[in-house]
Formats: sequence, structure tokens, C-alpha cells
Amino acid sequence: GRQEMAAQLRVGEPHLVILDLRLGQDDGLALLREIRARSELPVIITTGHRRDEIDRVIGLELGADDYLTKPFSPRELLARIRTVLRRQEAWRSAQRDGAALYRFEGWQLSTRSHRLTNPQGETVMLTKGEYALLVAFVSAPQRPLSREHLLQATRVHEDVFDRSIDVQILRLRRKLEADPSQPRIILTERGVG
Repeated sequence: GRQEMAAQLRVGEPHLVILDLRLGQDDGLALLREIRARSELPVIITTGHRRDEIDRVIGLELGADDYLTKPFSPRELLARIRTVLRRQEAWRSAQRDGAALYRFEGWQLSTRSHRLTNPQGETVMLTKGEYALLVAFVSAPQRPLSREHLLQATRVHEDVFDRSIDVQILRLRRKLEADPSQPRIILTERGVG
């Protein structure tokens, strides 16, 4: 539960967390939110039934790295753990090597500090998914990016319906655009991206 998790994280940060979203008294999504508030620790969520799809999508939007639906085999769990840890390592080395500062319409995105700053100089909080999406956009300016490309870039697990990208873009527009219904920073080109 929450107490044990807090105690464990005080002792030292593990390499990865496997979080069951159905944790008796404690709400798994609330625990995930707590983990994400303090660290980029890789998290794999597990859910019970197909009807938990909504929780799974919320879990990914809150920054889970992957998910498994019960029942699953230990071999599949191990394969997912290896993949997530490999990605984490690749992400860390990219952070070390390719720190960049992107500027657009008065906004600033630093890949070293993972910080988005608005034109007034205030920090704007981004979820892991929103951050990955924004990096995909700023590193390919003036180019339409397909939903497939964005799904790859944000590393959302392939089972999640691709509409979750649309949801992330909506949320990103709400944070970036003066008028989200008339976007100027992130534009949609029908049928392209």
C-alpha cells in the first residue's frame, strides 16, 4: 500500500515498479501520480479485466511506461521489464548526449532539465507523454507527423487505441495555445498528421 511504498522509496529508489491498479484500499492511479510527482522511475501497471481499459489509458497518460492485463505469464512480464529498462537507459543516455534548448513562439523547452517555460518565464508541468509528444514536434518543425509516428515517439504501448494521441495533443494545446480551438503552434493537416 501507500505507506509501504513511501517507506521503500525513502530507503532507495528501485530500478522499476510493477504497480497493480487494483490495490485493495489504495488507488493504484493515485500511487502512480505520487511516483510521477517525485521521479521518472519506470512503472509497469497491471490491470484485471478488459473493462479496465479506461484505467489503463489514464495510467499511460499519468506516465506509466507500459501495462499488462491479467492473466499474464512470467515470461511476458520479464520481456516487458527488459524493454522498459532498455528504453530508460536509452532515454538517459540521450539526455546526457543530446541536451537541447528549443524555442518557439516565446516558449522554451529544455531537454536537459525537462522543463517547459511559457512566454512569461513560468514553468508549465508536462506529463511524460506530453513531454515526449512535444519533443517529437519541436525536433521536426514545420513537418506533419502521422499518428503512427507520434505513437512511436511517445512509446505508448501498441494496444492503446491511437486516439490517446489525440487526447494528449488536446491537452498539450490547452497548455500551449492562447486559443486551443484556433491552434497556431500545433496544427492538424487532415489525412496527413
